Amino acid sequence: MNDRPFSPNLFTGKNIVITGAGRGIGAEIAKQFLAHGASVFAHLGVREDANSAHVFGDSIDPENCKTAYADLSNESETTKLASKIAERFSNIDVLVNNAGTMFGRVLSDEMSGKHYDRVMNLNARSVVLLTTTLLPLLKGSAAASIINTTSISATTGGSPGSSIYSASKAFVSTYTRSLARELAPHKIRVNALSPGTIDTDFHKRYSSKEKLAATAASIPLQRLGTPQDCAPACLFLASDELSGYITGQVLEINGGQLMG
Repeated sequence: MNDRPFSPNLFTGKNIVITGAGRGIGAEIAKQFLAHGASVFAHLGVREDANSAHVFGDSIDPENCKTAYADLSNESETTKLASKIAERFSNIDVLVNNAGTMFGRVLSDEMSGKHYDRVMNLNARSVVLLTTTLLPLLKGSAAASIINTTSISATTGGSPGSSIYSASKAFVSTYTRSLARELAPHKIRVNALSPGTIDTDFHKRYSSKEKLAATAASIPLQRLGTPQDCAPACLFLASDELSGYITGQVLEINGGQLMG
C-alpha cells in the first residue's frame, strides 16, 4: 500500500522521455509533464516533416526541456536518439513511446513490402529498440514507468486501408503486457494508452470530414476526443503515487466508442 502523501506537483525532479511529441497527443503530454515540474526530453519527429518549432513556444526552459529530431523508422537514428537521451539523463523515471503513424491508407491487395516495413519499423520495432536500449536508465529509477501508445484499432481492426497499422498497434498492446510481467521485479510498471478517434492531424490526414462527423455522431459522448482528453491519463499511469499498483493494462480513451 502506498502511504505517501499526495503531491500536487507530481513530477518535480523526475526525468521524462516522450517520443512523437511534435504535435497532437504527444505534444500535450509533454506540456502537461512540464507544467507538473518534470525535466523532459521531447522527440519532435522527423525534422523535415515535423511542424513542431512552435509546439512549446517561448515557454521552453532549456534547463527543463531538451528537444531532438529522429526518424524512428530508421534503426540507426533510433539508436542515435537513445544516445542523446543518455547524454541528457543519468536515469529515466518515465518513458512514453508515443511516436507512430499510418503512412497512408493502403488496401491489402496493394500492400508493398516497403510500406509494411515502414509502418512496422516505426510503430513496433522502434518501441522495442528504444525501450531495450534505455532499460539501464529506467532501472536506475526507484519507481520507473513505461507508457506505450496503442490504438482502438488494435482491438477493432480499424477501417479499410489500416490493416498493418492496426496490427502494429496490436503488437504494442501485447508487448506492453509481456514487458509488464518481465520488468515487475525491477519495480518498472508498463502500461498503454489506447486512444479512440482523437481530433488531431493524424485523423485529418487519413479520414474525410464526413467520416469523422459520422464517427463523432456514433460515439456515446457525441464528440471526438482531444489531446487534452488523453494527456491526463498518461500522467496518471506515469505517477507511482496515483497508479503504483497498476501495470500491464491498456487504458481505453474513446468516449465509449469501444466498451469492454
